[in-house]
Amino acid sequence: MRFKDVNVVITGGASGIGAASVEKFLSEGANVSVWDWGTPTAKQLPSNRYHFIKTNVASSEDVARATQETLTHFKTIDVLINNAGITRDASLQKMTSEQWQQVLDVNLTGVFNCCKSVSPVMILNNFGRIINTSSIVGLYGNYGQVNYAATKAGVIAFTKTLARELGKHNITVNAVAPGFIATDMIKTMPEKVIDAMREKVPLKKLGTPEDVANVYAFLASNEAQFVSGSVISVDGGLTI
Repeated sequence: MRFKDVNVVITGGASGIGAASVEKFLSEGANVSVWDWGTPTAKQLPSNRYHFIKTNVASSEDVARATQETLTHFKTIDVLINNAGITRDASLQKMTSEQWQQVLDVNLTGVFNCCKSVSPVMILNNFGRIINTSSIVGLYGNYGQVNYAATKAGVIAFTKTLARELGKHNITVNAVAPGFIATDMIKTMPEKVIDAMREKVPLKKLGTPEDVANVYAFLASNEAQFVSGSVISVDGGLTI
């Protein structure tokens, strides 16, 4: 119960890595506010420690509303996990301006909106943990994902800069860069594609959403109080 009475916001917490993270923090005693445009999975049953807010992180007005509703429900915010993200894949020549902008709006502007809205609460408390979700694609690129890669690389630079700005307020800011994670999206791919992905990983397996959630939890804990401005890859050694 290392997060007993700790108030956590998780964006994109309705499914995938976000949903696993909600389960993780709830299981360790946290109060969790989920900001997502989707519908929560069945496991995320409402309780006095769980609060769901329909939120479009690309909208600063939506994020401001979600922040105030969370503060009304849980009084303060100690941890912000910017996990929400989308893909709109296409090669550069085939990518539309709309596909480019949609990914930037959610994956990068969404992180800006949430940090801008929540950080004043943390500054007032002289305490906070901000965790931003990047990707190995943000470190090394990937064919057909110029929009996604650009946002995830941007998240890394954003994280390092914000860590410099907020450190004096006892707020740590870190990024996590997942590799091939067995989310529902990947599970719908052809088996031969999944096998090829698995073969590229030195550990010869895909990660689980729980693997990423465990790193989120570490960075949010007191055990990581001197870790800030870091990017932790959760990829089974893929980027060695």
